[in-house]
Amino acid sequence: MLFNSYIFWVFFALVFILYRRLRHRGQNYMLLIASYIFYGYWDWRFLFLMLFSTVVDYCAAILIASSPSRPRRKTVLTSSIVIQLSLLGLFKYYGFFSQQLASVFSLVGIPVYLPALKFLLPVGISFYTFQTMSYMLDVYRGEYPCEKNFVNFALFVSFFPHLVAGPLVRATKLLPQIATPRTRRPDDFREGLYYIAIGLFKKVFVGDNLAAIANSVFQTNPANLTGLECIAGIYAFAFQIYCDFSGYSSIAQGLAKWLNIDLTTNFNLPYFASSPTDFWRRWHISLSTWFRDYLYIPLLRRGAEPASRARLFSALVIVMLLSGLWHGAAWTFVLWGAYHGMLLVGYRLISKKKSGPVNEKASLPLPVYLIRIVIMFQLVCFGWLLFRAESIGQVWAMMGRIVHDFHWTSFASSAFTMILFFAGPLMIYEFWLERRQDLLSLVRIDWRARAVVYSYCSLMLLFFPPPVSNVFIYFQF
Repeated sequence: MLFNSYIFWVFFALVFILYRRLRHRGQNYMLLIASYIFYGYWDWRFLFLMLFSTVVDYCAAILIASSPSRPRRKTVLTSSIVIQLSLLGLFKYYGFFSQQLASVFSLVGIPVYLPALKFLLPVGISFYTFQTMSYMLDVYRGEYPCEKNFVNFALFVSFFPHLVAGPLVRATKLLPQIATPRTRRPDDFREGLYYIAIGLFKKVFVGDNLAAIANSVFQTNPANLTGLECIAGIYAFAFQIYCDFSGYSSIAQGLAKWLNIDLTTNFNLPYFASSPTDFWRRWHISLSTWFRDYLYIPLLRRGAEPASRARLFSALVIVMLLSGLWHGAAWTFVLWGAYHGMLLVGYRLISKKKSGPVNEKASLPLPVYLIRIVIMFQLVCFGWLLFRAESIGQVWAMMGRIVHDFHWTSFASSAFTMILFFAGPLMIYEFWLERRQDLLSLVRIDWRARAVVYSYCSLMLLFFPPPVSNVFIYFQF
């Protein structure tokens, strides 16, 4: 069920009506059933995998919380993580790593036969796996008590607004909202409407329309493209992936708001970042903070001595490599992660030579700040070339076209015009939000101004439907 489909909104209307008529306990049972229906709509077989994962971590958390023995708690935690990562690895990475291993052995003359197994990737498996892992780690660290009510825990895992593409919501934020009765708050409907309206606008009007340009470029042999056409395709994909993913997260927040539940904000105007560190504080915030809290900080804290610069930089690269691998089983994703790791290291080295951090914008003149934003956007877009390309060979070929063939064509002209038309108004609006430092600025101003914005969004959705309705990009991760 796609958020931008009619069947979903019929489904949600029925859920919402029932939700308003039930008390707290009944609401949780109904939301759990609705979440399983929502997930099972993709493929009912996926339900058994998610239910198995839920039962494993529910039982493991209780064993960890009830055991006085630290070695036993660690054993249970390790077993749970191994089970979850094994399932994730089997469905998501087996094919990739089996092929690479067979290739390595063949290079040294050792024939190796590995069964060619092709699994249908369960939608959202990376998201709910990492969410339950964070819960297990929090219980093990004593930062959150285990949830003994199975319905509450199962709803925490499967809550349908954010189930298949995030945001990743920590147990400390979501489980208390599930376990206690929810009340109607005066701003929930207004804020939910805003999140849903801007999310649909981003996804359908901007993302899906620019997907046509990006797909056209990346599905064409680079030898038949000019450098400007390659750049147009990269820019189109940059706005497509941002609007597609942040649009999903925004709609998820809006749906949860209408159910009186707060989700984590997943994006904070990332294309106005002035440095790599600033970018990762704004992009896919729930995953960035997950890697920070459960991988980066533990890597720095190894041993009794303070973290050296070498350990700091190696931790950054390791985290970004794993972040790239989290996105998919392909060398292009690994290269994308390595590239962002080197960007983080490079900017930190540069900042050591200056009087202040490179992303310090409060004291910067506006022109200097804008220049840094433009530079960072170009660096991010190069990363999107690595992310979107089908192979490393395609990356090199497109880079070669950009360097050697930069003449203007009618396709490049129309592509850049479309990018300006579809993404330009959104970037102007987000620049206004950036200057105000408040993502909900529109909600707080006069209702007539909101009416103008909502009318514009509705008219654009009505008169400029995308040529093809695309599934959300992050469903594949």
